[in-house]
Amino acid sequence: MAIIDELVKDFLAQKKIAVVGVSDQRETGCNMSYRKFKKAGYQVYAVNPRISTFDDDPCYTDLKSLPEVPEAVFILASPKVTDLIVQQCVDLSVKHVWMHCMLGTKPGLATSMSSVSPEAVRLCRENGISIIPGTCPNQFLKPDFGHAMMRGLFRIFGFLSVEQN
Repeated sequence: MAIIDELVKDFLAQKKIAVVGVSDQRETGCNMSYRKFKKAGYQVYAVNPRISTFDDDPCYTDLKSLPEVPEAVFILASPKVTDLIVQQCVDLSVKHVWMHCMLGTKPGLATSMSSVSPEAVRLCRENGISIIPGTCPNQFLKPDFGHAMMRGLFRIFGFLSVEQN
């Protein structure tokens, strides 16, 4: 089994997931991920400091304002936000982080469409946090045809490789 598959399996084994970057202004992959996690039975927490509710659920300003510490955090936000959130993960002892990137896990492949921050990846690794630096849960959690196709193509082209440091 490829490293990415083990990382995804471990992430999805967590039952309390914070989803950072939900939006009330437009439909996003983050919104889709939040809904998929919730539909699959996860305890999900929406995080965005700009809004107070998302899909009629409370929306929190950051990880420290959640009613409980999540077991895992999915981030679809700018790399600067990722840096802040990962520092909160370190502070709260969260052990699983997934940073979204539209085009897989190759560093620099889609920098304008990525939540991946090299500094945040380094911080995760230095603090024993399991990190998925790219791709999208929607490609793995009961994917629709389009996301399944992306996952297959990204695997063929090597865009799902993850280095373990």
